[in-house]
Amino acid sequence: MNIDRVGIVMLSTAGGAVWTLPVVNAIKRAHPTARISWILQPGTATLVRGHPAIDDVVLLDRSRGTRAYADLRRAFGGQRLDVLLVLQTYFKAGVVAALVPADVKLGFDRSRARDLSWLFTNRKLDPRPMRHVQDQYLEFLDALGIAEDPLVWNLGPWHDERTWQQEFFANFERPAASLVIGTTKDEKDWMPERWAEVADALRHDFDLEPVLVGGRSDRELRTEQVIRNRAARAPRSALGSGLRRLVGILDGSALVISPDTGPLHMAVALERPVVSLFGYTNPRRTGPYRRYQDLLIDAYGDPGEDYAPSMETRSGRMQRITVRDVLDRVQRWKDDYARSTTPNR
Repeated sequence: MNIDRVGIVMLSTAGGAVWTLPVVNAIKRAHPTARISWILQPGTATLVRGHPAIDDVVLLDRSRGTRAYADLRRAFGGQRLDVLLVLQTYFKAGVVAALVPADVKLGFDRSRARDLSWLFTNRKLDPRPMRHVQDQYLEFLDALGIAEDPLVWNLGPWHDERTWQQEFFANFERPAASLVIGTTKDEKDWMPERWAEVADALRHDFDLEPVLVGGRSDRELRTEQVIRNRAARAPRSALGSGLRRLVGILDGSALVISPDTGPLHMAVALERPVVSLFGYTNPRRTGPYRRYQDLLIDAYGDPGEDYAPSMETRSGRMQRITVRDVLDRVQRWKDDYARSTTPNR
């Protein structure tokens, strides 16, 4: 199989983009002259634009309706790819695969694809049981005959982003703890009043400076307001900083606390210790990959339950995570990680 021109279909979610980066980096490492084009929606594109292993970022702007797909066809100008990797398993990814000319369109086997997306690929990964999403993406490398190790994300911050990062942390008198207070789905969110208690304890008991990070959705703004009203001292807020500046904030933090959402996986890629809060989604499928398992709080499984990775969700379980659960993991971070991983500024 030729691997001179490679396309990637991973359209949305910061977490999905993070899991895709080791695939992109490994392809570039094995085939340095390969030209890699990544098709993304505009929001997620900001995270990977400028990455040294990505030659072209091709936007699929769905706000343009059907014109977005015409734009996509024009972007490739009739040029044919050697291989298109369809990492996303939804119908819209299948439509993109149908529109992009490629000799090989490689996607998931029928049992793991969703919404009939398997119809749009002409080569499939071997059927396997459900695994962690990162492991599933690495299967594409095996299909291409490319070694996955060493696993490299290279998320940044880029050289020209370091000045902003230094300015952001310039007036911090203590190490930062980033609190990711919102996700894309309310059932994955943790309780705002509990965030407020944690913020106070981080400052008072652990000498950390809590920083609220994430987007500026209505739900996140409401959570921010509850935290500000309930905390003894309102924490700093960096909501709405954007994905690239969020990379700088997470990279400069001593600790990250996050439910299952993109910044959690960004923190893992940046090798920032992260206390992860799981209740709604299965941590064996989307938990922190290969790192910081001892800091994970698992409210998804019942005590003693040996569950397999799956896409099954469990409602109402984030409420099981107590403030004490979180602070116990913060104490573990302090005992086992703080000295070796806290950034020097």
